[in-house]
Amino acid sequence: MKDRYESPLSSRYASEFMLNLFSAEKRIQTWRRLWVALARAEHKLGLPVTADQVAELEAHISDIDFEMAAQREKEVRHDVMAHVYTYGKAAPSAAGIIHLGATSCYVTDNADLILYREGLRYLRGELAAVLANLAQFAEKYKATPTLGYTHYQPAQLVTVGKRAALWMQDFLSDLEELDFVLENLKFLGCRGTTGTEASFMDLFEGDGEKIDEMNRQIAGEFGFDKCFPVCGQTYPRKVDSRILNCLSAIAQSCCRMANDIRLLQHDRQVEEPFEKNQIGSSAMAYKRNPMRSERICSLSRYLMADAMNAPLTASVQWLERTLDDSANRRISMPEGFLCADAILRLSQNVTDGLHVNEKVVDRTVREYLPFIATENLMMEGVKRGGDRQALHEIIRTCSMAATAKMKEGKPCDLLHRLAAEQAFGMTGAEMEAVLDPALYTGRCTEQVEVFLARVRPLLADASLEKPEINL
Repeated sequence: MKDRYESPLSSRYASEFMLNLFSAEKRIQTWRRLWVALARAEHKLGLPVTADQVAELEAHISDIDFEMAAQREKEVRHDVMAHVYTYGKAAPSAAGIIHLGATSCYVTDNADLILYREGLRYLRGELAAVLANLAQFAEKYKATPTLGYTHYQPAQLVTVGKRAALWMQDFLSDLEELDFVLENLKFLGCRGTTGTEASFMDLFEGDGEKIDEMNRQIAGEFGFDKCFPVCGQTYPRKVDSRILNCLSAIAQSCCRMANDIRLLQHDRQVEEPFEKNQIGSSAMAYKRNPMRSERICSLSRYLMADAMNAPLTASVQWLERTLDDSANRRISMPEGFLCADAILRLSQNVTDGLHVNEKVVDRTVREYLPFIATENLMMEGVKRGGDRQALHEIIRTCSMAATAKMKEGKPCDLLHRLAAEQAFGMTGAEMEAVLDPALYTGRCTEQVEVFLARVRPLLADASLEKPEINL
């Protein structure tokens, strides 16, 4: 339907898995599974629900008449009751016991928790794949010297692998946070209109233990071992804040990495994947724009902004419930997941094909190495009888002069200038011997090795399946 708005997240960026997870079909099937689980628990605990009714409900989880439900919703203005009606038409013998004792949030909120948990697990796999790609990259380049920057100005040397380890450390933090969110995700259960379970106290004739057992059975059927100890009509909207904050954190890490790649690609030190027939610019055919890294940054901004919806919603939950969360959550929560999925798919693609132009990297190192080596040269000059303060002043004045030449587009001649100073007592060849880049990377190689040793056990099951980026 090209005459209707279509979200780019669904038409261009997100995976088939995530699009299916937040589809209407998946959502309503989950509602029906919840109605089956409620009916089964009520049957086992002695309420007037028969095994045949449970079996009929189970047999009709998938055959959803969306047209009938839409027509019914127009009449009653209530989406859940429209689907109760539609489900009853598909399973007529059970129509009278569907949703028994429940309120709408039994299906809407529990289904959301089920879908969010599945989405978080999927994103965890994508995040682990990014880390696994970067681990291979960091191992390969752990000892490759490169120019480090502070304030985006040339600073001391680091290694290419150490820089990747910095990105990995951010992603590892995200992985730990995501695991925390998953481990602490609780089920709402079936708690009634204000969370008091009053309807079930009536149905079970005041037997609170049966109510607890019913909730244990339903939660267990969906793989949850805990329900919220207290609630209003909904699960606490702080959960949504925690989830979107986690997704925002992932976006922050991806954006930081992608921005670094964009800066390095400007200098041709590093390049993201570029396909054989890819066009970089409609006007400038020679260009190789870092468009995937740019897209990561662009989508990350959207996700970081989207994450603000959840705390704003959580902060205005009136008493036991208000419905002003509903329309917002229908958009902000699924789109948060779809956007995080898109960002991580792109990040997998970029980290899998990230290319280092080693000769450019080395040339950049060599250009600035004389400046970086000046402290070592000064120490060597002192060993040969020079005065430390006098040598420092010589280095300062020669450095300023060499920098001025470079600003005129001329090559760096700092080493030549210093070799001409008798106070150093060193020949040009002797000074060249101090210019081994490996002498100036500190413990980078060791730091990468130690870090990778810690991370690798977490990535043992990481999938290296390559997502296809079509657009």
